[in-house]
Amino acid sequence: MALISLRDLGMVTPRPLFQNLTFSFGPGDRIGIVAANGAGKSTLLRCIAGESEPDMGSVTLSRGATLGYVEQDVPPGLLGLTLAETLRRALPPAQRTHEAWRVGAVLDEFATPDTLRDRPLAALSGGWQRLALLARIWITQPDALLLDEPTNHLDAEKIALLERWIAGPAARTPMLIASHDRSFLDACATRTLFLRPGTSRLYAHPYTTARALLADDDAAQERQQAKGAKEVTRLRRNAGELRNIGVNSGSDLLQKKSMQLRERAERLEATLRPAHREKSGDIRLASRTTHAKILVEIRDLAVTSPNADPLFHIEKLDIRVGDRLVLLGRNGAGKSQMIRLLRHAMTTPTPGLRITPSLVLGHADQGMAHLPDGHTPHGFIAARPGIGDARATSLLAGVGLSVEAQHRPIGRLSPGQKARLGLLALRLTEPNFYLLDEPTNHVDIPGQEQLETELLAQGATCVLVSHDRSFVQTIGTRFLAIDRGQAREVDGFEPGGDPAYQT
Repeated sequence: MALISLRDLGMVTPRPLFQNLTFSFGPGDRIGIVAANGAGKSTLLRCIAGESEPDMGSVTLSRGATLGYVEQDVPPGLLGLTLAETLRRALPPAQRTHEAWRVGAVLDEFATPDTLRDRPLAALSGGWQRLALLARIWITQPDALLLDEPTNHLDAEKIALLERWIAGPAARTPMLIASHDRSFLDACATRTLFLRPGTSRLYAHPYTTARALLADDDAAQERQQAKGAKEVTRLRRNAGELRNIGVNSGSDLLQKKSMQLRERAERLEATLRPAHREKSGDIRLASRTTHAKILVEIRDLAVTSPNADPLFHIEKLDIRVGDRLVLLGRNGAGKSQMIRLLRHAMTTPTPGLRITPSLVLGHADQGMAHLPDGHTPHGFIAARPGIGDARATSLLAGVGLSVEAQHRPIGRLSPGQKARLGLLALRLTEPNFYLLDEPTNHVDIPGQEQLETELLAQGATCVLVSHDRSFVQTIGTRFLAIDRGQAREVDGFEPGGDPAYQT
């Protein structure tokens, strides 16, 4: 039974995002929505949730059905509330007292530690804030869920928890899931919607299988387009020949046939559509060479929190040219603090760390905090030595930033646009050592794959933190597992292993 039905739904202003979307979903359906950054995933969810008005078409809910929309960002008004109070206030006022028990029940479903329940949301990690938004909607007992990038900021342990929850308590709840997480979509989606400005494609398969079918369909369409274009050329050539013969011989019949061929060519040409091309922008890197074989030597290094609390200890570790060292461990284990410590050591002598003089650092912070929010992307890039206005415009367009976006304050860019700007700035640095903290956060799937390709092609040396399982499995060469105050090198990333040794 269909719970939600879309009919000819479209959003085409100020530019086409999607159109003619017609499909239904009901109990047990989980549809993964895949598209490039800025291509309409969040817009589609808002249209279905009733928070945005589509340009065309309609969304129909079964009588009495309710939707739960879990957005990406925590509303500022919730940050001062405790986790438990955030859930309690999601209940109707009349139920907040006699049904307060539901708060504990829902928090138990998400395996929430007692120590976190009375903390303000602002004091929680980004991962727990994401789960808090989901729990806050779940307590209202919606008939369907709309999830916008639900795995952002979750470590592998929490992603696994979320996947178990979806397969367990929420198994029959219909879901639309907008996500760039390929492994998560494979684990949770039963169908996959590839959202496109022209004709979107919906497949009754998880992401990887659907992606292969999409590639086959796109290739078949491209062959059909080429065949059609060739036929149009043939018809017009024949029409021209018949017209010339008809004029020279005075034959009205041949001129009439010539006109009929031209009309056939025009009708056929009107049916031809160019093959779809993702327009998310390119991600490229540049690396400079170094004659050093070891870029970083670590000896008897103590990694502490900003409050000087001990996190973990490394006895000995050398990072050599070509190593791509992945830091594994739960949120809070100290992975990001290790990145900060390495970055600090590039400019300031640090006990336990020796940096080769030829090292040139390229750093990408997971929140892109190194980008100046008050500057424009164009001003930020053009100010770099040897760039200038014209090249800055071209470079920014190449990573998918329109001219309008190039002159907007960086603080007003979307997360995906910020991520691409940060990676462009990284390329222009031409480093030989990368520190990457969640580099694929907010980057669409084509961008993730381009980043993987570039890191491999450049033979880049890097230390990275990532919760993207597909990304880590593709590029990691060494793995440092951090757990319970200890750091030890492990043989590889094992998706089914101890969560402590997951990204």
